[in-house]
Amino acid sequence: MKTGSDDELGALDDLYQEMILDHYRKPRNFGTLPGADRTVEGHNPLCGDHIILQVKMKRDVIEDLRFQGKGCAISTASASIMTDTVRGKTRAEAEAAFEKFHALVTGKGNGADPGLGKLAVFAGVSEFPVRVKCASLAWHTLKAALEGDRSSVSTE
Repeated sequence: MKTGSDDELGALDDLYQEMILDHYRKPRNFGTLPGADRTVEGHNPLCGDHIILQVKMKRDVIEDLRFQGKGCAISTASASIMTDTVRGKTRAEAEAAFEKFHALVTGKGNGADPGLGKLAVFAGVSEFPVRVKCASLAWHTLKAALEGDRSSVSTE
């Protein structure tokens, strides 16, 4: 018999899955970005995910960003939520978000960290190591863009 906390965890898992599917079906910030000053392409050969990330910086702040490409639900949802999360943030804030997110999906972070916001929906990814690359592709691509690296990023 399930306890109240088991029911709550199940409901939370369902909510997280629903949010990932929503961002997969209707990705936010999907498309081209006129005036982008940084464009980086990312690939996950294992899953077939492909992303083109365009970023527009204003001094040290991410003024806007958009992505294009094809990918699995986790990859697309991660890119969608990432773009919402880092828009308007400084480079340092975006890099800190990357570190928290990477720790979360690799099982070294805390899904209850209030600083994660919507990114907490990816807490379960750490249980499926092959999916870590799907979830982190957009983030590695963003990191390359912030560093001014225009070469292609690969999760391999």
